[in-house]
Amino acid sequence: MQESHLKPVAAEMPDLESILIAQKQAYLADPAPDHATRIRRLDKLHNALLDNRARIIAAVSQDFSNRAEAETELAEIMPLLDGIAYYRKRLRGLMKPQRRHAPLTLMPARIEVQYQPVGVVGIVVPWNFPIFLALSPLVGALAAGNRAMLKASEFAPASGDLLREIIAEIYSADEVTVVTGGVEVASEFTKLPFDHLVFTGSTQVGKIVMKAAAENLTPVTLELGGKSPVIIHPDFPIAEAASRIAFGKGINAGQVCVSPDYILCPRDQVNAFCSDFADTMRGAYPSLRDNGDFTAIITDRQKTRLDGYLKDATDKGAELITINPQAEDLGNTRKMPMTLVLGATDDMLVLREEIFGPILPVIPYDTIEEAIAYVNARPRPLALYYFDWDKKRADDVLARTHSGGACVNDTMSHVMADDIPFGGIGPSGMGHYHGKEGFRNFSKAKGVVRKGRINATAFVAPPWDNFMFNALRKMQALRFRRRRIGPGS
Repeated sequence: MQESHLKPVAAEMPDLESILIAQKQAYLADPAPDHATRIRRLDKLHNALLDNRARIIAAVSQDFSNRAEAETELAEIMPLLDGIAYYRKRLRGLMKPQRRHAPLTLMPARIEVQYQPVGVVGIVVPWNFPIFLALSPLVGALAAGNRAMLKASEFAPASGDLLREIIAEIYSADEVTVVTGGVEVASEFTKLPFDHLVFTGSTQVGKIVMKAAAENLTPVTLELGGKSPVIIHPDFPIAEAASRIAFGKGINAGQVCVSPDYILCPRDQVNAFCSDFADTMRGAYPSLRDNGDFTAIITDRQKTRLDGYLKDATDKGAELITINPQAEDLGNTRKMPMTLVLGATDDMLVLREEIFGPILPVIPYDTIEEAIAYVNARPRPLALYYFDWDKKRADDVLARTHSGGACVNDTMSHVMADDIPFGGIGPSGMGHYHGKEGFRNFSKAKGVVRKGRINATAFVAPPWDNFMFNALRKMQALRFRRRRIGPGS
């Protein structure tokens, strides 16, 4: 993400330390909330989303100057309701201790893993989905039995203020609280000794956050982004690929951490792809300036950055295909036409930086091997998208590339699948939320050994040259023999 490019807004510094102390004391008073308590907290959030649906849509649109109502419903409200429903249905099973195998040396014993709330979770919220990316990790944290502090984005102030108001209405301050403010507040927030810290934003800022958390040995979940590639196999219908990719790239005007960042297209199908992609975009957005369906860029500063990417590309010889169906003048708005970039080279900003906007380079390739090598030569992305009806080839590409998540024959939809983890790898992040992995991410997996009335160690205790210990040695020798190593590297 590109938060680091935005100008922070000054704000009064809240008493962060006092809020955290109150939450930690409340956690110590109730360190293991029961199933009913956790469900009650989730249900409050569920009802608040339903009751405030219109206000959320309006606040987000205000922050963007225009955000399509359907996009806010589809990308922010609906997946939150689905996520709450997921944990509601499965929470009792997730909370149960897991039985594990007891080795011979510990028998008789019961071995189990208990999933215990870590305590207080800090969540730093980005501006691009200021509701979903605040509350989605919160849902997992609450399901796991934690309390939480959220730092709303200063670059989406209407959403942040509404979120603070809603949370204050449904939770006590020592359960969940939202703080607002500028970069100074965010900096101090990340320095607090949370029991877990979630940050969504740019890789650059993620490094700073991780360094701050390291001072307190605070575990982190970083959702960062990067340049998520699309590979189209030569056998896949190019018009179908263009249609599916256009839908994903059009969401939030490309201001999504998992938005398709560049296309690897068979060389002889580049022109067809560009034509079909442009046709799909024109059909979806027949006008731009006064079209409520077409989302604007969040700030003037962000738009200036994106305009700079395009100027840099043209100055260095790239060809731009600007998709503005009515050739409208958008000068006094923050709306920006979707633009395809042909002839992009590695020295251009569109291939060096995460785009995070309505710009899409199309890069020709000659063989799938070449496309895979191109992806693998670059930092591991948050998402990878591959278009191919052939499952065997798709599985091969998935096995030979690394990304936080992936879609086959689609883009971005993996984020809305509640039963799989969402998270990055390397420069695109670490840790997960969503699904059972999210529950475990916000829990301490505590290994427990339970011994009964029979004390078997008394029979093998020193002096070591005793019958039971020697028998144990012989049993181990029979069980663990040298293995024959098969052929291969």
